[in-house]
Amino acid sequence: MIPSSPFLCVITDETLSPLFLAEKALMGGATMIQLRHKEASGSQLYSWAVAIRKLCHKHQALCIINDRVDIAMASHADGVHLGQQDMPIEAARKLLGKHCIIGASASSLKEAMQAERDGADYIGFGHIFPTSSKKKDYAPLGTETLRQAANHISLPIIAIGGISHENAATLIASGASAVAVISTVSRALDPTLAARKLLCAITKNCS
Repeated sequence: MIPSSPFLCVITDETLSPLFLAEKALMGGATMIQLRHKEASGSQLYSWAVAIRKLCHKHQALCIINDRVDIAMASHADGVHLGQQDMPIEAARKLLGKHCIIGASASSLKEAMQAERDGADYIGFGHIFPTSSKKKDYAPLGTETLRQAANHISLPIIAIGGISHENAATLIASGASAVAVISTVSRALDPTLAARKLLCAITKNCS
């Protein structure tokens, strides 16, 4: 089940050990961890996925695997996140079953609406602001496009791309159910504090 809105998703990258980052982010209040590591072998991804799933469940959070349906299945992760060039949502659903979460990346309203029709459980929408974490060949979508997507689809939208403590609240106000970050947490001196500050910004609960 998708966490209650608003929530924080932290995506791992190559700058830190995914297991270390997941633990620090969960301590800071993240309720979704997406395991993403483009250079890792299948065996290494599987090992991380099993360990991160255990950590996530300890913290009542979700473990989502980027791209790799096979790793999600083998590790019994909570779900998989699929890009536009990955396995089709319908095919992944046949393999994973109806209870597994399937997220889909979308960089336009058209792609978001198609993902909803195909049976996705949530949309990763972006990049909203300029970002250095991923190389993009299109301009940032901005908050107005995010607002249009929120008005046209019923699925939870996780905004991604260039998100910081300063602009995160704006995305929730524009219709996003959550924000997803990479470098704002992974490259922070204190990843737990960075996650906590993001959660404070989007929930207004800073206790």
